[in-house]
Amino acid sequence: MTNTREELRSRAEEDGIEFFFAMFVDMHGKPCAKLVPMASFDLLMDGGAGFAGFAAGPMGQTPADPDLTAVPDPASYTPVPWEPGVAVLMCDIHVDGEPWNFSPRVILKRQLEKLAARGLTLMAGFEAEYSLLRNTESGGIAIADDLDNAAAPCYDVKALSRALGFLQTTSRYMNQLGWGNYANDHEDANGQFEQNWNYSDALTSADRLIFFRYMVHVLAQREGKVATFMPKPFSQLTGNGLHIHTSLWEGDKPLFASEDDPRGLGLSPMAYQYIAGILAHARAAAAITCPIVNSYKRMGVGAPNSGATWAPAYVSYGGNNRTQMLRVPEGGRVEHRACDGAANPYLALTAVLASGLDGIDNALDPGEPNTDNLYALTGAQIQAAGIATMPPTLLHATEELAKDAVLRSAFGPGRDGGDYLDYFIEIKQSEFRAYHALVSDWEIKRYLTLF
Repeated sequence: MTNTREELRSRAEEDGIEFFFAMFVDMHGKPCAKLVPMASFDLLMDGGAGFAGFAAGPMGQTPADPDLTAVPDPASYTPVPWEPGVAVLMCDIHVDGEPWNFSPRVILKRQLEKLAARGLTLMAGFEAEYSLLRNTESGGIAIADDLDNAAAPCYDVKALSRALGFLQTTSRYMNQLGWGNYANDHEDANGQFEQNWNYSDALTSADRLIFFRYMVHVLAQREGKVATFMPKPFSQLTGNGLHIHTSLWEGDKPLFASEDDPRGLGLSPMAYQYIAGILAHARAAAAITCPIVNSYKRMGVGAPNSGATWAPAYVSYGGNNRTQMLRVPEGGRVEHRACDGAANPYLALTAVLASGLDGIDNALDPGEPNTDNLYALTGAQIQAAGIATMPPTLLHATEELAKDAVLRSAFGPGRDGGDYLDYFIEIKQSEFRAYHALVSDWEIKRYLTLF
C-alpha cells in the first residue's frame, strides 16, 4: 500500500512508471482521466489534474463553474498490467480547494469517515457479471462466441474453454495486482461471465471494480469484441448483476458472525439490525443500486434458467436462497442481490451502508428469514405474506428515493440549497423521460392496426 506521496513516488520509479491516468468517475460510474507524465509528478500531486466539469458528465457543474480538480489518492496506485509504464491513480474531486459534493468517491469517503468515528470499518466484495458481444453488420449486437448458444449455458465447460484466453489474461492481471482472483465462470446467460476477487475495505473494493470494468472493456476491444455490464442487453437472456457482499468490522474483529444465532444463519444481532435497515430502505435505494431504465427489465419473476432472471423482485431476506433480495450464504456477511452492472460502486456502497446503519441505530428487526422459493409464489401469496415488491421502473424508484430522509442525509448537500439526491433524481428522471418518449418496435407491432 502506497499511503504517502513519497511512497508513491518511490513505488512508481521502482515500477518504471512513465505516465499516470489521473482518474475519477461521474455519477454514472463512467471513468474519466487525464494522462500525466511522470515528469509532472510533483505538479500532479501539488495541484491535481484540472477538468472542465460540465463536459465530464453529471458532476453538478455548469459551463460557468471553475474547473474540477482531480486530487490523486496514493493508496489507489494501480499499475496497468497490459500497458507497461502506465499506472492509474483514483482521484477525489475538489473545486476551489474543497472536496466537491458531487464526486461519488468523496460521497463514499465521507460516509466511511463517519463510520470510522464509531470505530468501525465496512468490508465489501463484488460479484461483477458481464457479457462478451460483437457488433453485427446490421448495427445490432450478438454473442461474441457463435457456438455459445446452449439453452442452459451456466458453468458450461466448453463455452468456458472457448473464452479461456480472455479469462486467463484478466485473472493473471488481477493476481499480478494482488487482488486474489479465486474464481472465473460462465454465468447463466449465453456470452455471460463472472470473475471474482477477494474482498477488502469498501473504498479499495470500489476502486478495484472501476478498474476491473475498465480492464474488461479494453481487453475485449483488443480482441475485436464488445464487453458490457449493462443489466439487460438481451430481453430473452439473464441480465448482468453486481452482487455486493458486506460486513462490519471493529479492527480485526468481524461483527456479523455468531455461533449462537437462534435463527440459524450464523449472524449476530447487529447483522440482523443491519439487514433490517437495508430492507427498510430497499425501494428507495433501488434508484441507486439499479440506476438506469434498463435495470428494471432485469427484474422479474420466473424459474432461474437462462432466459429468465436471478434478479430479486421482492424486498426480503433469507439464508442460502437466491430468490431473496438479501442472501446469507454463510455466517458473517450479507449478500445484496438488488444491485446490477450499471451501479456506481461508490454511490451503491453509500446507500447500502447508510441503510444498514439506520437499522443498527434504531435496533430494527427484519423478522424471520424467508425460506420460500419466491419465484414460485403468486402475487396474491406475496401480498398475503406482507412482502414488498421492488419498484417497477426507474421513475418509481426515484420517487421513493425522494422521500427517504436517511439516504438524503447520507448523500449530503448539493449546491444552491439543494441536496445531492435532488440532483441525482433530476438526472435520472430526465433519463426516464427521454426513454419513455421513444416509440418502440413493440408498440408499432402491437398497436399500429389494432384499433
